[in-house]
Amino acid sequence: MRVEHERCAGLDVHKKTVAAWVLIGDEEHSRIVGTTTPDLLSLGDWLAGLGVTHVAMESSGSYWKPVYNLLEGRFELLVVNPAHIKAIPGKKTDICDAKWIADLLRHGLLRASFVPSQQQRDLRELTRHRSSLVQKRSQAVNELQKHLESANIKLAGVATDITGVSATAMLKELLDKERVDPAEVAQLARRRLRAKIPELEKALQGELRPHLKLILRQLLSDIELHERQIAELDGAILERVKDDQGHIGRLDEIPGINQRVGQIIVAEIGTRLDRFPSAKHLAKWVGLCPGNNETGGKRKSGRTTKGNRALRSALVEAALGASRTKKSYFRAQYLRIAAKRGKMKALVAVAHSLIVVIYHMLKSNERFMDLGVDYFDRRNPVKVVNRLAKRIASLGYAVQITPLPAAA
Repeated sequence: MRVEHERCAGLDVHKKTVAAWVLIGDEEHSRIVGTTTPDLLSLGDWLAGLGVTHVAMESSGSYWKPVYNLLEGRFELLVVNPAHIKAIPGKKTDICDAKWIADLLRHGLLRASFVPSQQQRDLRELTRHRSSLVQKRSQAVNELQKHLESANIKLAGVATDITGVSATAMLKELLDKERVDPAEVAQLARRRLRAKIPELEKALQGELRPHLKLILRQLLSDIELHERQIAELDGAILERVKDDQGHIGRLDEIPGINQRVGQIIVAEIGTRLDRFPSAKHLAKWVGLCPGNNETGGKRKSGRTTKGNRALRSALVEAALGASRTKKSYFRAQYLRIAAKRGKMKALVAVAHSLIVVIYHMLKSNERFMDLGVDYFDRRNPVKVVNRLAKRIASLGYAVQITPLPAAA
């Protein structure tokens, strides 16, 4: 088999150790080191001293990241999907795994995963941490609502947002005082909520036992903490994407996509899509393409493949907003698929359409142009007319189709 890389190394990365196997012509070298910074730097010096040019490792959890960061710039690094390099069953040790990776790399049989630049990786960590904090805040809000229901306080039935300014002020008043008058607490309502003061007086009557007060105080504190942290992250993210604000602004024109989702898109795939030959490749990388599982000519499953979970989650969330945007192509697509295959599959289909649109917009630097809610009718009008004619005929009416003359 032809040798692609004469001086290469395979790394088997774990939490506490890294096993390295180096192939240089007929020579073989191996070493096991720790994962502390001095150990990894010495590993890099050892590889450089042997004249290694290419290094491959598995994308095992998050353990590969510090190794990649410390070796970046010194070698041609490849991070490989573990599913693509499964060794032949038999004797398995860390050194054997490293040797297998090095052998595959030597003959050019490894396909590198997409690893963005250091600057983009930093932005990724910020946006992913923000998404995590948003989920934690939502969980705390749901817990708050659950315990309010336990105390029979029906604030959520009157106030749209139980974490809003008025609702938070009323909750703190209930928690800070031993005995309170619901009528006085309801007077803390502001703006449009003041029109519902009589309803608030009834909703705020409940039994707040000491243990519930403790839980609610902690939940309110958690929500306030998460809001401050999210605001701080928003500022840091805005500072990092200021050069890409033009791209984010154009992405914001797509139904369902806002500034936050646009920032996640830029963080995950960047604005230069040379890495992805086509929109299909990008959709598969995100995990929004049907899978292939066929045996004996029968397709057993079309479940979507695994991909970038952060971007996939954001796009499915955006698809929900796009499906609710009136007079848009995405709403027509959602309704068309949901009627036949269900709502969840329709959302994934809309998310797939979104990533295709995003690819072409970023690739060609164009603005968004909606195909329109009547796109599917315009694509095949004869089929639509025949379907409607059959439906009218089934109700007992005669149908005669006469095309209108073309407009001059």
